[in-house]
Amino acid sequence: MPRMPAVFVSHGSPMLPLEPGAAGPMLQQLGDELQRLHPRAVLVLSPHWMTRGVAVGAHPHPPTLHDFHGFDPALRELRYPVAGDPALAAAIAQSLRDAGLPAALDTQRGLDHGAWVPLLLMFREAGVPVIPLSMPWPLDAGAAWRLGRLLAPWRAQGLLLLGSGSLTHNLHEFRPGATVDDAAEPYVLEFAAWVREALERGDVEALLAWEQRAPHARRAHPTPEHLLPLHWALGAAGDGCAARWRSAGVHYGMLSMDAWTLS
Repeated sequence: MPRMPAVFVSHGSPMLPLEPGAAGPMLQQLGDELQRLHPRAVLVLSPHWMTRGVAVGAHPHPPTLHDFHGFDPALRELRYPVAGDPALAAAIAQSLRDAGLPAALDTQRGLDHGAWVPLLLMFREAGVPVIPLSMPWPLDAGAAWRLGRLLAPWRAQGLLLLGSGSLTHNLHEFRPGATVDDAAEPYVLEFAAWVREALERGDVEALLAWEQRAPHARRAHPTPEHLLPLHWALGAAGDGCAARWRSAGVHYGMLSMDAWTLS
């Protein structure tokens, strides 16, 4: 069984399935490449499921959650009819407990839009089981990285670790009438370039201190939760990982849609 990579994708807006822009073809190509590795299941961390401690979703057929308001009503007609894997979810939770981190099973939890929106484009046939992982809150970059490290051994057992967030995420700057093709704000490009350079040189220390070191950090992320899946994936990738950048442009002028494969 091949060792799976850890992956970070930007899920951007819930509108991604209807307005995929350049991110659509990129996510489809990425999904095709990953499916050729025959992942056993996908363990997905999204900032749209936060809990006091770590929880692992163990629903046998996790429902599609439409956890958003004010978007095109057509989105509520979309479903991602994927299977879960309760036995594998239980084993993952037990591995965290064995490592000293309390972890609960949630047999009712479905897939929030941070999980199903990118997977709808990546694994269109919904043929790979999906297990959601909650984001324990409060969380910072170091704790997200350490959580990824605890789960890294599962990559050797065919588990694809997918962090779904957003490389930039300042929704206060979303403008009515904005489109996926609007020109990118300069600060978005500068922040994304800094992350790319840090990942490509393997500078974990800088990435963990991104709030102090990255240009426009506070503007790019007024709150950190949408970037933390990147730190989680980085921890899961392990020391000396190779980072492969996948550009998908910027949506609405302010959401960088870059993705990374870390292996």
